[in-house]
Amino acid sequence: MQKRELGRSGIEVSRVILGCGNFGGVGSAPAFFGQGESDREAFAIMDAAWDLGITAFDTADAYGGGRSELAIGRWVRTKSSEVRDKLVLTTKTFNPMAEGADRGLSRSRILRQIDTSLERLGLERVPLYMAHAWDPDTRLEETVLALDELVRDGKVGAVGGSNFTGRQLAEAVEISGLEGLARLEWAQNSYSLLDRDAEESVLPVCREHGLGFAPFGPLCGGWLTGKYERGREPPVGSRMATRPEPYLHLVEDRVFDGLEAFSVEARERGVSKAALALAWVLSHPDVTAAVLGPRRPAHLDPVREALALDLSPAERDSLGALFP
Repeated sequence: MQKRELGRSGIEVSRVILGCGNFGGVGSAPAFFGQGESDREAFAIMDAAWDLGITAFDTADAYGGGRSELAIGRWVRTKSSEVRDKLVLTTKTFNPMAEGADRGLSRSRILRQIDTSLERLGLERVPLYMAHAWDPDTRLEETVLALDELVRDGKVGAVGGSNFTGRQLAEAVEISGLEGLARLEWAQNSYSLLDRDAEESVLPVCREHGLGFAPFGPLCGGWLTGKYERGREPPVGSRMATRPEPYLHLVEDRVFDGLEAFSVEARERGVSKAALALAWVLSHPDVTAAVLGPRRPAHLDPVREALALDLSPAERDSLGALFP
């Protein structure tokens, strides 16, 4: 498993990052808190990821209402000091921790949330910390100052921004440069063959400022794994069955045409569709690493295949053209 430095942070992450958003819930949605993977299931996934060489784990305070951080903390406490020293954890804040609770990126909330995250994780310091979303109700200067304070206090190693537009990301970097503050060192946005908005908005900013890019959703919620087929009901328990709203725009013939052609491309290469989709994301020269959120250990099997694929620029363009 290769590693790459995240921006100019001096911190290296494995090329594939384990997404832990389904531990004890399903992402940050309060309606699903307490669902998702149990501790036993989460431990099995983390063990399998570590065995693959995945040394970077990604979570957030609101995933499962804190249950994801708790599961990771309990897993870490079962491991040797060598594992704890090598593990690169990312956690984030913005979303509410319970139905009706506060959210945002004010200084007071950030300082409160990092302490509760560290307590759940059982750590004194977390290597990477992110603003989980743009906060329209808090001045960006206040957020950037608060994140800088966390770095200066030694509670986090480096900071980044998730779900920021390119303009918002550039504005944050500009403020930190003018004030001599810790800057956002990387971005984390959705990116896949079926979601390429980051190419026009975020990636140019990352290139200009030397930021890392560690996208989530390389399989687009299962759409690029062959899970959804034309004219068939989605599998029970799948995202399209439980929370389809973000993907309803994909239910059209031209997408299914692309998926069927993509299946042929994977078959001709002798790899799974999931592996080819992940390899396509990793083949982008500006992608530092990709966040993959498996629901069971077997979902990590495509990682080995993807890392063994070396897609040329021409192959990358050809695959991208399947989804105009």
